[in-house]
Amino acid sequence: MTQMIVLPHVELCPDGAVIEAEPGKTICQTLLENGIAIEHACEMSCACTTCHVIVREGFNSLEPAEDMEEDMLDKAWGLEPNSRLACQAEVADTALVVEIPRYSINMAREGKH
Repeated sequence: MTQMIVLPHVELCPDGAVIEAEPGKTICQTLLENGIAIEHACEMSCACTTCHVIVREGFNSLEPAEDMEEDMLDKAWGLEPNSRLACQAEVADTALVVEIPRYSINMAREGKH
């Protein structure tokens, strides 16, 4: 198992979390299985940006993003060089520190900020 540290998020994980992630599972699957209700409006099909995360540590251990993910990431709110879609980034053997951005495009549209 690989350690994943989730930084505090006001609504989804106020105190942050340290969880064990199974290599080969996506960050999104891991968060959901551990009670962190990250948005995933397209049901993890790489068709939206609601599961956008920023990988603060361990980014280079992830397989590179494919073109489809890169195209979607261009539309993400708060995009950073180490941004990934949690539904596409599979956990490897290196510990990760993950930040869930305060807003997603869906949240901004729905006035939840």
